[in-house]
Amino acid sequence: QVQLVESGGGLVQAGGSLKLSCVASGRTFRRYRMGWFRQAPGKERDIVASINQSGGSMYYGNSVKGRFTISRDNAMNTVYLQMNNLRPEDTADYYCAASLRLGVLAGDFDYWGQGTQVTVSS
Repeated sequence: QVQLVESGGGLVQAGGSLKLSCVASGRTFRRYRMGWFRQAPGKERDIVASINQSGGSMYYGNSVKGRFTISRDNAMNTVYLQMNNLRPEDTADYYCAASLRLGVLAGDFDYWGQGTQVTVSS
């Protein structure tokens, strides 16, 4: 019901900032909870952040609390991830996802983008 396309990844120095965008194609974007996940080589896919339908409630993984901010613009069918104070351990492929369920884990999300790579150099 929704197609997701991420953008904004790239190479950044430790301590720097990067903003990711995810644009949804469809007419039901406002019905979905949205999330950002990341996966490093040889690692499991972990939650980064999620946001409810209205954009008024956010959840963050412990490793990014205080550094990352998730937001959404329902009029533009877009969800964002502002990443500040980046660390080399943040290096991963970042994925945008959509869910009609209440959970925040990867298994709770139904639709996924293709990902965008973020590399943080030391």
